[in-house]
Amino acid sequence: MPQNPCTFTWRMYRINSVAKNKVSNFDLQAITQLDEENRWVKLAELIPWSELETEYARQFSKKMGAPAKPFRMALGALIIKEHLGTSDRETVERIKESPYLQYFLGLPGFSKQAPFEASMFVHFRKRLNLELVGRINERIVLNLRQAEQNTSPEEGPAEDQSKVTAERESELPQNQGQLILDASCAPADINYPTDLKLLNQAREQTEKLIDQLYEQVRPKLGKKPRTYRRIARKDYLELAGRSVDPKEKNSVKQFVSSYLTSEEI
Repeated sequence: MPQNPCTFTWRMYRINSVAKNKVSNFDLQAITQLDEENRWVKLAELIPWSELETEYARQFSKKMGAPAKPFRMALGALIIKEHLGTSDRETVERIKESPYLQYFLGLPGFSKQAPFEASMFVHFRKRLNLELVGRINERIVLNLRQAEQNTSPEEGPAEDQSKVTAERESELPQNQGQLILDASCAPADINYPTDLKLLNQAREQTEKLIDQLYEQVRPKLGKKPRTYRRIARKDYLELAGRSVDPKEKNSVKQFVSSYLTSEEI
């Protein structure tokens, strides 16, 4: 049966005293340890931190300079930033607030202080080159495949599994070419317009428009009106091919004026 539009459903509301509770009284007894099913905990197990840290350490001196941030912290911070899609400062704030993110960075325990400043992201990006990031991705995929094989019901001996893994690694296609990830370094053929180029483009488009309109009225108009297309083109090439002296501003103004007032441009 359709509900009567005049029927009202009453709801009761009680003022919650917990809303006025202090931060010091907030109960944290339920969070005694991290959840192993958390996405950051699982991802930390798939990344081969120790295998790639040796190659990362080659960029630094063993005797001189201040100690650099650990490899796990540098790579983990970049992964967190890209996964959450946040800025450098916002990423640091997220890490400061979450114990799971701090565990992902390899910290021994939760700390209220940020492990690094937001400006450290600049150094992290420079130290982790594209080749190293590519090998990290390959190792993560291989570890994920091995984890899936270990959890499958039809498991064979460990030696057979290692042979299968080695064969699959040899069958993987080799990387070809280069991929530029930084948008600021991406090559692009951009033609930066100037006032003179924009004026010439407008002339060329207007020429096409005049030709199209003339074809429609040719039977009635007969002879096409006299125009100055060649003169305008010649003047443009002459002015575009030389540097203009600031003292010749009047000549440029005269050229632009004649360019705009010519019948055929």
